[in-house]
Amino acid sequence: MRYAKLENSPRLQRVLRVLKKHKRLTTLDIIKKAQVCAVNSAIAELRENGFTIECKRSGDIWSYTLK
Repeated sequence: MRYAKLENSPRLQRVLRVLKKHKRLTTLDIIKKAQVCAVNSAIAELRENGFTIECKRSGDIWSYTLK
């Protein structure tokens, strides 16, 4: 998989900014606050850029926390 570099991607910068601002966010929270569609892809790309992001599932709801 090819991934975007944080410094060249406003999309990843928005997702990271939202994750830094809030303790835990659901997929829908990230979609609304960062204005992105493919949250799982953005999280994977941020991980490739060196960030540790925890993912938890509660039923059908996924949540993310920046560590």
